Amino acid sequence: MYTLGINAAFHDPAACLVRDGVVIAAAEEERFTRIKHGKRPIPFTTYELPFHAVEFCVRQAGIRLTDVDHVAYSFDPFLLLGRHAGASQIAIPLHGTGSESNEWESPWDPLALSAIVNAPRHLASGVPHHLGERLSGLAESGPARWHYVPHHVAHAASAFHASPYETAAVMTLDGRGERATTSYHVGKGQDLTEHGAVTMPHSLGLLYEQVTSYLGYLHSSDEYKVMALASFGKPEYVDILRKSVRLLGGGQYVVEPLNLIELFGPPRVRGGALEQRHYNLARSLQQVLEETTLDLASWLHESTGEPRLCLAGGVALNCVLNARIRSASPFKEVWVQPAAGDAGTALGAALWIDAQVRPTSGARRSTMEHVFLGPAYEDQEIEAVLRRAKVSYRRLHHIPEETADLLERDLIVGWFQGAMEFGPRALGARSILASPINPAMQDRLNDIKDREDFRPVAPVVLEEDAGDWFADARVSPFMLFVFDVKSDRAMRIPAVRHVDGTARVQTINRTQHPLYYDLIEAFKRRTGVPVLVNTSFNVRGEPIVCTPRDALSAFFSSPLDALVIGPFLVTKAAAKTP
Repeated sequence: MYTLGINAAFHDPAACLVRDGVVIAAAEEERFTRIKHGKRPIPFTTYELPFHAVEFCVRQAGIRLTDVDHVAYSFDPFLLLGRHAGASQIAIPLHGTGSESNEWESPWDPLALSAIVNAPRHLASGVPHHLGERLSGLAESGPARWHYVPHHVAHAASAFHASPYETAAVMTLDGRGERATTSYHVGKGQDLTEHGAVTMPHSLGLLYEQVTSYLGYLHSSDEYKVMALASFGKPEYVDILRKSVRLLGGGQYVVEPLNLIELFGPPRVRGGALEQRHYNLARSLQQVLEETTLDLASWLHESTGEPRLCLAGGVALNCVLNARIRSASPFKEVWVQPAAGDAGTALGAALWIDAQVRPTSGARRSTMEHVFLGPAYEDQEIEAVLRRAKVSYRRLHHIPEETADLLERDLIVGWFQGAMEFGPRALGARSILASPINPAMQDRLNDIKDREDFRPVAPVVLEEDAGDWFADARVSPFMLFVFDVKSDRAMRIPAVRHVDGTARVQTINRTQHPLYYDLIEAFKRRTGVPVLVNTSFNVRGEPIVCTPRDALSAFFSSPLDALVIGPFLVTKAAAKTP
């Protein structure tokens, strides 16, 4: 049985294909369209389905869209349409007119809901011409059965059904779904039971977005920058923010309206200078988020009795928060779904419907041990692109050893190997790699990617060596937790140590990505350091590279020294390579 999961309601549209409980393929639409987060910043694009990602998924499985048994869309518009539930055609009133005008919080809501209600038609008839072969032939009536999955159910399913646990509590934290902003579930085998929810307008995710916008960044995409800023600040405004966020017990909270301009002065202009008050506000926000979420986690643990916790939702991409939950909550184990943002709801919707409709013995089949679920390219495909571009290159005889030579000499390498990652983190398939030994490497990398100076870069470490270099380190294959750099190791890897002494760590074992592992091991033999800097292979404003052509474009439009793409090495005249 094939189940196709789709996210398109908000940002980061994506598709995921599941066959009999096993994930076959998953990818974000941005990887193909090269539009970051998949949609332009206008609400009308809700109607845009991730056709390119869908085409990739069915092509990866060697099937056509008409072979898919179920389509699971990670948003249920009928939760907002009330009495219209079940109707295939509805008349949605214009904002501000008619008896139902008060239902709509935004002038875009009726348009968005209309697009979502019509999504089955869009999938059946809106296929771009150049993608038509595998996607053609589907009708609104079938053969695939269409399902709307509530947004937070999709998030929760993405966390639990992909986790290594047979039973667990699940917490989802994001901006909003249809109405829920925070939700709780309990997972047991194939079952996922709702345990409570916080609803609009009270949202920790939207509060974080509000402060992100005030600080001059893009909400729903730049929150990670605010998390990085927080390390430079002091919790000067914690008491002010605590008055806005009030805990009610029972997993409930309220967020009172907050006038940031009245409280903290004029907002920062995008690209403007950062002042200490900006750092302090970021730090205060992070602390209140952590305090509030720890209280919610404690209630969830007490009320469910579960020793393990799964996390999803955009807020679960906050690796500092995740580390606090892991270390300070009563849960013994914490697992975060690596595509925790909205892209991951495509995964969750597919797994949820698979669990609902496919007869099973009760055991789950899909554990997410890696994220290499996207497009891959054969050596001959890569070489054809290099030849067409008239690029000078040479074939490497031993990729890990020869790449380690470059890294030991402080060259910065674009690394393009195997199937690309699903989710926002580059984890060794589409990465920029460098030595962590040179203290200037962070600045060099931020310059290459045209990033803000305060942004840290992250380490990847051999799984078996992680505990020797990072305090209380645990297996962390998805770079979703921070750990303290051990004091006696800090001078050896200064490039990956943030100002607060932490690092956002990825651990790697050979099973997950043999070539990547062998490269780090080769670097360790040369330097004694089992750590590399790993950041995403992209330039500012662009998604992570997907194709060989994307990689060449990013390489030649940035000051990267070398590109290791499949078995081939591409360099520049100015780079001192062998």
